[in-house]
This record gives sequence, structure tokens and C-alpha cells, in this order.
Amino acid sequence: MKTHYETRYASSPQAVKAYGTKELRDEFLIDNLMTEDQLVLVYTHYDRYIAGSAVPVAEPITLETIDPLKSNFFLERREMGIINVGGDGTVEINGDVYQLTLKDALYIGSGNENVVFKSLDKSNPAKFYINSAPAHRNYPTKKVSKAEANKIELGSLETANHRTVNQMIIGGIVDTCQLQMGMTELKTGSVWNTMPAHVHDRRMEVYYYLDIMQEQAVCHFMGQPHETRHIWMQNHQAVISPPWSIHSGSGTSNYTFIWGMAGENLDYGDMDVAKITELR
Repeated sequence: MKTHYETRYASSPQAVKAYGTKELRDEFLIDNLMTEDQLVLVYTHYDRYIAGSAVPVAEPITLETIDPLKSNFFLERREMGIINVGGDGTVEINGDVYQLTLKDALYIGSGNENVVFKSLDKSNPAKFYINSAPAHRNYPTKKVSKAEANKIELGSLETANHRTVNQMIIGGIVDTCQLQMGMTELKTGSVWNTMPAHVHDRRMEVYYYLDIMQEQAVCHFMGQPHETRHIWMQNHQAVISPPWSIHSGSGTSNYTFIWGMAGENLDYGDMDVAKITELR
């Protein structure tokens, strides 16, 4: 079987306060992404969000349903966002083929039964990062290249957080039920992301870190603003952020991360900011 999945249950902030390093990593870190020739999926109980990956090398990978969905096919009641972080590849949807180069995105609406991931060059395989959320209706499938993303410049080198936010699967570019995805790239010399930190109790979020140089790492911060914790992360790892938690990080060098979220609304700016000087 090419599909490997696991379930992560929701944790309360009161419980997380007592977690040690291993418990934090077991509950929130996803460290088995980009496994070759496998569809890797993590089904979370935060807004029923799924994060995963597909890296087809020996042969194509078909999107299969998993038991927690109790559905006839994966996208029967779900929508999906994909960003390719590897070599060139294709996603075939009911016979229609979409080619994705490095950092291209693809939104797939609900109701699409047959989805197949392929790499164009086995020596440089595509690496498809996948996010999925429940959907109440179908919206059209749409590809969004990095060049077509809505770009926002934030921060500065002086505060070590100069970055470009690439909004890709988001209102105004793609119609979705609740899924939003994009990619933030930090400039050379900048290491802090999402600072000042914030929470949005209406939505959960997953961060996927990439472009981390060899022998470098990112320290991801989570928890309530007055009760923070940290998780050290490597390249091609993701972390689940509950709605009540901040989600911020600092690297030993610059890097890129993909953010994906779903929940109560589609308002990208809906957030409760935590003052830097009040974090604990």
C-alpha cells in the first residue's frame, strides 16, 4: 500500500502546558513528509485538516481515500491545495493534466474522484506538499504559479524579518470553501517569521518549513502568548498549530515556509496580535 496515514487528536492549552519535549513533538510535529513513493497523510482533529505529501519516483501515486474519511473517494466531501517543492511534475485530475514546476500551486475542488501524481524526471522527482479541508460545495480546479501569487513585502532587515508573502490559494485568486495556502520567503539575513506573533481562534494552521540549508534549523514557537513552547525543526517538516496557539519561528539562517489554514472564515487579516514585549 502506497498510502500511509495517521490521526492527531486535538489538545487543550491546559494539557499542553504540562507536555515535555517528546510529547510536544509527538502531538504537533510532522516529520515523515516527502517519503519517496508514498502518499503520507496526517488527519488532524483541528478543523478536520489534513497535511501530507506525495513524491512519485518509481511510478505514479494515486490519491486514495483513507478510513477516517468514510468516503468513497478522497475528495468526495473535501477540497485540496498542492504546492510543488521539488522537480517538475504533473497532477492528473479526471483526465485533465496540470503541470507544476517548482513552487507552483494547484487548487482541486471537491467531487473530483481520480487524482494521480507523477514526476517528469525520476532523478529529480516532484515533491507535492498537500493540504486538505472539508468542503460544502465544489469550486473549479485552478493552477496558480508563483508569478501569479499576490505578493506582500513585510518586515525589515533591521528587525531580522524581511520577507515576501506569496498568497496563492486565497480569496481574490482562487475560490475555496475554507482552505487557504501560501508561501513566505525570508530574505538573506532575516530569520524571524510571523513576528509580532498572533493567534486566530477561528482558524487552525499548519506550517511546512523548506529551503533550510544543511546543518541549519528553525526553532518554531507555539502555545498561548503567555505560555509559549518551542519545537526544533528540520527541512521538509511541518507543525500543527491549534487555533489557540501562536505560530512563529526563528531560524539559524533564512528559509521558506508554506502556511495553510482552515476554519470559521476566509478573512486572512482576522488575527489577534500578541505584543512582542508581552510574550512569555
